[in-house]
Amino acid sequence: MHRILFLLAFWFAPAFAEVPRVAVDIAPVHGLVARVMDGVGTPDLVVPAGASPHHHAMRPSEAQALAGADVVIWVGHALTPWLEGSIMSLAGDAIQVELMDVTGVTLLEAREGGVFEGHEHGEDHGMDPHLWLDPDNAALWLQTIAGVLAEIDPKNAEKYQENATDGMNEIARVDAETTASLAPIASRPFIMLHDGFHYFEAHYDLKAFASVSASDAEMPGPARLAALRREVSKAGVSCAISEPQLDDRLLKTVTEGLQIKRSTADPIGVEIPLGSAHYPALLKSVALSFADCLAP
Repeated sequence: MHRILFLLAFWFAPAFAEVPRVAVDIAPVHGLVARVMDGVGTPDLVVPAGASPHHHAMRPSEAQALAGADVVIWVGHALTPWLEGSIMSLAGDAIQVELMDVTGVTLLEAREGGVFEGHEHGEDHGMDPHLWLDPDNAALWLQTIAGVLAEIDPKNAEKYQENATDGMNEIARVDAETTASLAPIASRPFIMLHDGFHYFEAHYDLKAFASVSASDAEMPGPARLAALRREVSKAGVSCAISEPQLDDRLLKTVTEGLQIKRSTADPIGVEIPLGSAHYPALLKSVALSFADCLAP
């Protein structure tokens, strides 16, 4: 159904007299849309960077931005299931672009918490929703966003396309730098508090050993934590990654007393200013966090 809505956006989208009002779900997507709209307009952010996208109660100003949108661009139901109903009720007439449905996007299966070795890929755990941490997905989305906006705002079409191309080149440069910096340490295993970096790992061939929990809503019990601690110690894991949006006490429980360096990687970019430069800065920030933690 979402893919059909996305295609209809191209076939029947009206041309707007003014710059389209665009609402987006999270800060990384805001950065990509802002890059495409640079010099033309500014998108509105629905989920503040400091909030967890998995569950957020919208403030009146955020609901108003959604209600006033001509276009809604969001990662999809798997990331923000609570947002789907709000989009339908507040922005039912808006063009909806669900980025998980874009043709050619890389999708990875969600993993259970615990040790990843021996994970049964045939089991249905749904799709991992943190797609923006694969720079190839981000580059593809720039093209998609430019195409949608150019269709409904043809007078600025050339600018949208030009901005998207520049944004793709910026991502490519950061991607190349990140590949070079992480390659020498990519084989070193690490543990995470929350399995939020699967796409980043896969793209840069990093070796995640385990996560304490599969999501911030899943809290493992004492027996599971003790078993995970034994496995982590036996495997010689030397790096633990937490996130600023989440309470890291469980990660500390698993790693306390072990020779494991702890680092914080932010998949959203709380401290990174919103705007057209957000996404490349986010990619650099995550890369630096991993490089610092994995370094011997």
